[in-house]
Amino acid sequence: MNAHTKEITIITEYIELQQLLKKANLISSGGEAKVFLAENKIIVDGVEENRRGKKLYPGTVVEIFGVEYHIKN
Repeated sequence: MNAHTKEITIITEYIELQQLLKKANLISSGGEAKVFLAENKIIVDGVEENRRGKKLYPGTVVEIFGVEYHIKN
């Protein structure tokens, strides 16, 4: 992994995109997710995504501001 790659470890089957944003300290509450997603480009496994409830499973790669977040369990 390089400096622009971070691992997000989960203990559940999946997390939602808004939960990832909170874990990555990009938002402080779930209520901010809708605005954040409307104003910023988020890439999930190579596809632009703007649904805050998008389920992210281990193996998923999310790119935000040039940083790749790898979901693992």
